[in-house]
Amino acid sequence: MEVGVNFVGTAPRARSAKASILPLELKGVSFSVAGERLIGEIFCRLESGTRTVILGPNGAGKSLLLRLCHGLLQPSSGEVFWRGADGLDPTRCQAMVFQRPVMLRRSAAANVDYALALRKIPRSERGDIVREVLDQTGLARFAGQAARTLSFGEQQKLALARAWALKPQVLFLDEPTASLDPAATRAVEQIVAAIHAAGTKIIMTTHDLGQARRLADEILFLHKGRLIERGPAERFFTAPETAAARAFISGELLW
Repeated sequence: MEVGVNFVGTAPRARSAKASILPLELKGVSFSVAGERLIGEIFCRLESGTRTVILGPNGAGKSLLLRLCHGLLQPSSGEVFWRGADGLDPTRCQAMVFQRPVMLRRSAAANVDYALALRKIPRSERGDIVREVLDQTGLARFAGQAARTLSFGEQQKLALARAWALKPQVLFLDEPTASLDPAATRAVEQIVAAIHAAGTKIIMTTHDLGQARRLADEILFLHKGRLIERGPAERFFTAPETAAARAFISGELLW
């Protein structure tokens, strides 16, 4: 059974003041495999502050686009550009949580500590950070438990805690509540909202219209690998501009 998330107390300590790597610009980004174009010439600019949700039916290319933005994949053509980086290493300013995150063969606390060690956070500081993020994600009581024995919902919360501990400027989330029950979904969404409130830009994928309505400030709507509509979430849901978006919102099957 999933436990509620406790947001009493302070969020993980604020990151030191520094330039933001944002905005993120995609300039004519395409991605092909064996001659088949899966992502086609996407142009967009993602600013700080807003929660960006990449929405679309299964197979639309949402996860591929997220991986291109994060740098896990290189575009076949076009450019992914962190305009604000100006000497910063973008890979150290972002994090990603996958639909099925990998848990290390160690305790929940040690999973978070390992991520901090990879970022070369001093050992003297890591203990406090680990305790803070486990408390803020409702996982304090599981600190000493083997991560792989946690429920799937708890593992997803641990993945978020592990990412949050790094104080990323940008957090990519790929279908973070897929296959979770409503209670676990609500807990994950609360954590995502708290991470955003602490100053992190959220860019996430979902095919869940309800989740997009709850979390999104802006929508990028993909269909067949193309960005066919973009705008504020409220406008997208009340007055979609394209026939495909109207069909998707009304529950029609798109292919």
